[in-house]
Amino acid sequence: MTATTAILEVIYRVEPGCLGPQGADYIEDFCKFSQPLVTSHTAGFMRWILVPRFDKSLPEMQCTLAGRSLNPAQAARYFALYQANADDLEAELNEQLTLLIDQYFGRW
Repeated sequence: MTATTAILEVIYRVEPGCLGPQGADYIEDFCKFSQPLVTSHTAGFMRWILVPRFDKSLPEMQCTLAGRSLNPAQAARYFALYQANADDLEAELNEQLTLLIDQYFGRW
C-alpha cells in the first residue's frame, strides 16, 4: 500500500462545551451518533474519527496514516495530493457538527 492509496485517518476531538453546559454528559453519545453521518459525507481519501476532547493537552485534530502519526507538515502534503486543505475540511466538518448538534437534541 502506497501513501497515495492509504486512507488518512483524522482524529477530531470534539469539545464537550459545544453541546452546552451539560455537554460532558452527552459528548460520548454525540460522537457515536455523529460518526456514521460524518463518514457518509467524507472525501474518499480520508476518514474522520470523532472522539470527545477530555484532555486539553491533546491536539484538536491529529492525522495518522497506516498507523503512524503525521506532523502537521506531513498531513498538509498528504492533503495536497488530493488538492485538499485541512483547514477547509475542518471548517466543513464544524458546519456539519453544528447541524448534527441540532439533530442530536431534536431541534429539527
